[in-house]
Amino acid sequence: MKKHMTKQEEFDIMKLVLDKFLWLGIIIMALGFYTIISRVQNFWYGFWVLVAGAIILILFSMLLVREYNFIK
Repeated sequence: MKKHMTKQEEFDIMKLVLDKFLWLGIIIMALGFYTIISRVQNFWYGFWVLVAGAIILILFSMLLVREYNFIK
């Protein structure tokens, strides 16, 4: 027989997983910002890395909101 998780257990696991992806998005954005400021690469490379991090944050935030209906 399979055990079923309660809503609270499912939410706690989802928080742990999404927390890692949200940190990943923030780190990618910070890398893009650092690249823009320090001129390690050209400006557009840093800009697109920054945009990629923002997209990751938006996608996983939307997933979290859609899955758990935080906004009523």
